[in-house]
Amino acid sequence: MSKLLHYKTLSDLHRGNGWPPPEHPLVSVVNCMKDCPLGDREFTSDCYMIAFKKLKAGVVLYGRTTYDHTNGSMMFVRPRQIIEMKNLEFEEQGFMILVHEDYLTGHELHDTIQNYGFFDYEINEALHLSPREETIVWDLYHKIVVEYEDNPDEYSREIILSHVASILKYSQRFYKRQFINRTDMSGKTVTRFNQALQGYFRAGFLQSRGLPSVQHLADTLYLSPRYLSDLLKQETGKTAMDLIHIALMSEAKNQLRTSEQSIAQIAYGLGFENTSYFTRLFKKQVGIKPLEYKKMSLN
Repeated sequence: MSKLLHYKTLSDLHRGNGWPPPEHPLVSVVNCMKDCPLGDREFTSDCYMIAFKKLKAGVVLYGRTTYDHTNGSMMFVRPRQIIEMKNLEFEEQGFMILVHEDYLTGHELHDTIQNYGFFDYEINEALHLSPREETIVWDLYHKIVVEYEDNPDEYSREIILSHVASILKYSQRFYKRQFINRTDMSGKTVTRFNQALQGYFRAGFLQSRGLPSVQHLADTLYLSPRYLSDLLKQETGKTAMDLIHIALMSEAKNQLRTSEQSIAQIAYGLGFENTSYFTRLFKKQVGIKPLEYKKMSLN
């Protein structure tokens, strides 16, 4: 098995993909027309990547929902995230903006970029743009190109990063629109999530595997954990972990009211490794400790 390739510098990344050398050692733009070779094998880098592409393929599976590719889509990759895109054919122009993590040092974007959950989405959870949204993104891209190519000075970094920040803010807005559209197309994600969670309970996995993880439930729904949590947050105001805790405490309350088991037995039966964690979570969710709840129920 070949070793996973890692590009530490932008120059290495450009060289490895057959692109012209970058104009700047820490930031670059790549314009893709028809064919944009990238990642004939899996690789990672020390760069953030923001990419726009429009494929010839008419449809793509997005989770398990089919989306047409008449419009373009965007993807976001953070440093050291594995990239693999093979045999891509583009219908129209695309682009990639590559920002080495060192370029963000000392800038507010160094911290705020961590808040954009879509950098943790899978490639099949790309952002599908409307024509109006495409126009906004292309306009910002062209402003970055102007600063990148035309006589860079002491203001260029601030201007480039402000446009990158704008792309990220708009993308957050566009993803919110997509979450709403996706819900309309495929039904409430929270319903499917709760069904998967109850399936985990019924299968006896609480006893054999312990507490359900967001990763497991996301895999069941063919979504990445971050994308699932953001979808649920859009629908319910709560994350996947919040909903797992609510379901566990609902089951705990039921057992405390109806079972003669001890607090420890109920905790272990629900997948908790120790009673203290179960007690803390129960009090946080319900407002009182499990033993107090059990006594109240008996009275």
